[in-house]
Amino acid sequence: MSLFALGINHQTAPVALRERVAFGGDALPAALAQLRALPVVREVALLSTCNRTELYAIADDDGSALADWLATRPADATLDPAQSLHAYLYRHRDEAAARHLFRVATGLDSLVLGEPQILGQVKQAWASARSAGTLGSELDRVFQHAFVTAKRARSETRIGNSPVSVASLAVRLAQESFARPSDSAVLLVGAGETIELAARHLAQANVKRLLIANRTYPHAQELAARHGGIALPLDELDRHLFLADIVFSATASREPVLTRPQVAAALQARRHRPMLLMDLAVPRDIAADVAELRDVFLYTVDDLERTLDDNRRGRREAANDAETIIDLQVARYAEARTARGRSAPLKRLRAHGDAVRAESLEKARQQLAAGQPPEAVLELLAHTLTNRLLHLPTAALREAALRGGDDFASGIERLLPPAPTTEDDDAADPAP
Repeated sequence: MSLFALGINHQTAPVALRERVAFGGDALPAALAQLRALPVVREVALLSTCNRTELYAIADDDGSALADWLATRPADATLDPAQSLHAYLYRHRDEAAARHLFRVATGLDSLVLGEPQILGQVKQAWASARSAGTLGSELDRVFQHAFVTAKRARSETRIGNSPVSVASLAVRLAQESFARPSDSAVLLVGAGETIELAARHLAQANVKRLLIANRTYPHAQELAARHGGIALPLDELDRHLFLADIVFSATASREPVLTRPQVAAALQARRHRPMLLMDLAVPRDIAADVAELRDVFLYTVDDLERTLDDNRRGRREAANDAETIIDLQVARYAEARTARGRSAPLKRLRAHGDAVRAESLEKARQQLAAGQPPEAVLELLAHTLTNRLLHLPTAALREAALRGGDDFASGIERLLPPAPTTEDDDAADPAP
């Protein structure tokens, strides 16, 4: 039985592959149920964000069943076999798996080094597995270690200073483009955490006009009220798209929210004034062929990579400090796991002792009830307990002695009290 971590992320696979195995809120319980139904899987959790899809599991095989399950999730069977997800998967086992989870929770494995949102996403993955009944005691322990590690790293290092998010980077990119928010009408599509962060940064950038479209209209209204925007139902997007100089989109839709015909119509209504489109979703919200249109500048989460050099340089020293904390926490996790593994024989020995005690005590009660002398009953009880409790270790020690098991005999010696000394022994030793 081993701990496994495997998946793909922004470092190993492009967005076109990551979106094939993205699991939204509705798909997550069914996916967890399918994973738990695999014969070798005992416990499992699934982490799915715009930058990664990862499985964390306690399983009895070498992780192949988990890898095969993830690699066969893509719904599009027409894709080139050379794009098999097996070629992009990373796999970690036991302590390496724990280290990977700790680095993810701390933000050291993120597109934006030290970004704060990932810890909340890891906690959500843990909570979803618990709700689905796929989180057992062993996997729960490793997640708890991850939460402690992330908390220590953020409180004891500067990894969390001036937190940066994908949304803030996208807004920064817009500020450095032809369409500065302070001079532009900005359309936000969605109402989740990423869009909330984008709205906050846009408000700080003095956005000229803010429109917010969402499938659930009251959510769009709430977000618009907080940030001084105008709410739109998502089904009215076509009527208002031409107004937007900049579009930020981050929904949980499995299909594109904006297609090439929609954007082409908006460009025509704008008389081909250029549009800046920021697709921050995985799966992507904006169809890839939109980038082929003239006067459109389309960016995905992968395109933000080039804006991160300054962020990485400024946080590298803090990241090194955080890695030290992770090393310590991985060692503690490994020690605790080893101790739990070695405690199984002790639990069996304790259970055996409890069973012998209960059985012997019941017989003693019956003897007392039958009128036998209490002193004789106590004597028999003590004799029975001694014999039955020492029978197994005595037999094992005798067998070890016959087979030359010196290590076993030495171990037993350490469990025994010191042998009493005789007067001759005392006389042989000089006084201190």
